[in-house]
Amino acid sequence: MRSRRIAVVGAGMAAARLAQQLAAHAGPTETVLHGAEPPYNRTLLADVLAGRYRADALALPTGDAKVRTGSEVVAVDVRDRALTLADGSRETYDELVLATGAEPVRPFTGGGYTLRSLADVARISRHADTATRAVVIGGGVLGVGTARALAARGLPVNIVHKGPHLIDRHLDSKAGDTVHTALARLGVTVDLASTPDTHITPTSADLVVHACGVRPRTALARAAGLPVRRGIVVDDTLACAPHTYAIGDCAEHRAAPYALATTAWEQADVLAARLSGADPEARYTGSRPMTRLTAGPVEYAAFGACGDAAEEGADVLRIGDATRGAYKKLVLRGDRIVGAILVGDLATAGTLTRAYLTGRPVGPDPLSLLTAPLSHRVTEESRP
Repeated sequence: MRSRRIAVVGAGMAAARLAQQLAAHAGPTETVLHGAEPPYNRTLLADVLAGRYRADALALPTGDAKVRTGSEVVAVDVRDRALTLADGSRETYDELVLATGAEPVRPFTGGGYTLRSLADVARISRHADTATRAVVIGGGVLGVGTARALAARGLPVNIVHKGPHLIDRHLDSKAGDTVHTALARLGVTVDLASTPDTHITPTSADLVVHACGVRPRTALARAAGLPVRRGIVVDDTLACAPHTYAIGDCAEHRAAPYALATTAWEQADVLAARLSGADPEARYTGSRPMTRLTAGPVEYAAFGACGDAAEEGADVLRIGDATRGAYKKLVLRGDRIVGAILVGDLATAGTLTRAYLTGRPVGPDPLSLLTAPLSHRVTEESRP
């Protein structure tokens, strides 16, 4: 019996995870990934820029899948289940997975780089060798990581961020301020509630990096007549049409967060279970947001509902140590963790994450989940 052909458009982190999981389930499938380059861990690009990792250390396993680079898919025929490639050839498939990812937003029209590929790292590195000052547009997860990497190379760096504080999608204001202070120690300045056009001039920086978000790549899906809003709309089976699925940054599932590796991997795991037959009834019902930056002088971890708005009606525990640049926060509803933030000291990150993901009660001493062996000062315990 012929193996089912699973065609994956894209060869990023979601595609690699899917291929690896399909191989692990050992189903009768033939998987082909179509991408511009082989899969690698894009979450570590800033660390390559900083010199902490070699580029070849980022490669991701793909099981027994075929990875076809340089075979761009230019059209999808959902009815006939066929792909048209850039060279004019056509390939048929049994199941199609769109993992086309996302493209960076560039609000500043005066040029600059983005950090989405190893090629981008190489270009930025070459420019950084001769630059005298850098500006990073965006103070989210990628922006902070990029600024930290450029500062590690000895460059003065300025972050221009339109939000009220750094990493405002994931951190509360006090955590954002703690990250701000840690960056200042590295020589990084920050302009908040600002737009790049008011801060970037020919004399302010000779290296500009855009790090202000992404938008799902949906052009191929839209042209194929598939449902698209902001992303490719999928249901709990991750399907957008018969025999057609989408995962990762290009997919839109309910209000699930995108541009997070954990979301892409969870979706890939569910789809692999379904397509391989290991669990035909597997469903994806959403992801719990989690983000983390480790290694180096600026470290943080955040998960769940932990922003300032999440505190209403919740029990909130905070521990701060200004001398060590540490801040910790635990958000509880009843005896369950609904969110947490750690900045500057991640010693209890594993314990907190397990308690959050399993939903187990925190017990009579929730403060112990924040405390590491070193003693800290309790700055606030609030909200009845």
